[in-house]
Amino acid sequence: MQALNIKKIVFVLLFVLLRSSGGSTAETGDTAYTGAGSIESPNQNYFFYQQSEYPRDCQEVLRGCSTIEQLNTSGIYVIKPDGYPEPFEVYCENDGNSGGWTVFQRRTDGFMEFNRLWVDYNDGFGFLSNEFWLGNEKLSYLTNQGRYELRVDLRLVNGSSISVVYNNFRIGDEWARYRLISLGAFESNGDGFTACPTNMVYGNCSCQGTCEAPTELSHCPEDCPLGAQGCFCPDGFRMNGEHCVPASECPCFWSEVDQVIPNDQTFVNNDCTEQRSCTNNQLVIGGAYRCDSNARCDVQEGVRQCHCNDGFRGDGMRCEPIYTDCYDAYTAGARRDGVYLIKPTNWPGEAFNVSCIMSTNGGGWTVFQRRTGVDRQTNFYRNWTSYRDGFGPQSGDFWLGNEKIRHLTDQKTYKLRVDMLDSANSALYEEWSSISIGTEQELYRLTISGYTGNTGNYLQYNNGKAFSTYDRDNDACGLFDCAEGHRGGWWYSDTWCSSYNYGSYCDYFPNGNIHSLCTYTNINGEYDGTNGQNIFWYSNSHNNCNHNFAEMKIRPI
Repeated sequence: MQALNIKKIVFVLLFVLLRSSGGSTAETGDTAYTGAGSIESPNQNYFFYQQSEYPRDCQEVLRGCSTIEQLNTSGIYVIKPDGYPEPFEVYCENDGNSGGWTVFQRRTDGFMEFNRLWVDYNDGFGFLSNEFWLGNEKLSYLTNQGRYELRVDLRLVNGSSISVVYNNFRIGDEWARYRLISLGAFESNGDGFTACPTNMVYGNCSCQGTCEAPTELSHCPEDCPLGAQGCFCPDGFRMNGEHCVPASECPCFWSEVDQVIPNDQTFVNNDCTEQRSCTNNQLVIGGAYRCDSNARCDVQEGVRQCHCNDGFRGDGMRCEPIYTDCYDAYTAGARRDGVYLIKPTNWPGEAFNVSCIMSTNGGGWTVFQRRTGVDRQTNFYRNWTSYRDGFGPQSGDFWLGNEKIRHLTDQKTYKLRVDMLDSANSALYEEWSSISIGTEQELYRLTISGYTGNTGNYLQYNNGKAFSTYDRDNDACGLFDCAEGHRGGWWYSDTWCSSYNYGSYCDYFPNGNIHSLCTYTNINGEYDGTNGQNIFWYSNSHNNCNHNFAEMKIRPI
């Protein structure tokens, strides 16, 4: 097949008129046109109007020429097809192919923009001496007053030309959306020229979507490899088997949404009141579809459906509140311990999961730290970023994240509760009537007040202290890095910065040939760590080291 690198395209018309020897009627095929303006054969569907005083097309212009010089002159003439309300100008090509061709389209150099609205193509646009489209309304009147040939002239970039001729060209009127009624037989002067299959176009080869997978460019024709030129299915069309069809002719095309539903997927209509699916490449009408009162009908990530409003979660048909903390869930009726989705006030990111204690101590507790003694895989000796963002599974050992804790304690007045089991499995607890955490710029500084409990109030030494990790030493002790010494991240104190001990106690970490400490509470230490590096919390039970369980949680007061 000859490659069509098209440089120039001209669509032209030739009006074929047969006249009887008497000259009293003008015959077109089997239909005789009379001066009265009626169609005498019932087998034809051409429009028919009273003949005008102007030439009806360029064929009649040619016949009206009186000299050889006029016969061979192409240019702009005035015509008036039968029934058209006003005469109009056309470009007539008379210098080849026997002349009499009415040109209705020309493309030469890209001067004119052809990506236009319906009304532009209806009325016509451009310049007859350059690039133009005559207008669908004019073309409809032209082609429905008799039988016309359509000639398409193609000039290739290599200088050669191809002419394609169809012997029965006719289009419908505006009511019929200017449908292409007929083309007739095809002829071409191009050696080896083959027309592309129906709806395909010639150009740089590309892969196309199919009716089964309309959004995936999965169909790559073997006879049109990428990088070559050939016939391919253009935008707005899909491959249905071996045929290129308009998207609207795919079996799973839904006209209301103007889309082809991919196989095994479900779409909803524009107001989210109906859903349809594509199953085995067949359109299936789904059941009732309605958005929850806390949802909106919207397009997200290219899919229209019901989406829950901010502060809610679900499939859009049913939306549940996203709570600001576990206490919100508790007051809404939740009584089961477990993981819930929350979004604190002014939290800039997406909602996140938290562990909620609903069944003890009044319920509604949001847990931000847990050590179970069972899960020993979660490492708590981490850097600043890890403690800021959080780590570990909510169902096991974890740290929620300083930034989340800060937003939680910033939205309401919270109290803190710490529950522990010491090494002898004795239950310990303490509560603080107020807790808040500063911003990252404030180094997540801890502020607590109002102690009650049975531990002995040893967390008081961490009050007002900045948070430290091994890579962000904020403990104000210049002699050593408390986070590195205690192998965790915590609100370490500089109270004992100059203190040391020659003995071996579980809360003192090795510091050369002496031992030092920065806190009496270190529940973010290592599992089974050595002295000063393990999990400990001073208490009145005196079983201070290697606690079996620790959990920190907050609840609004």
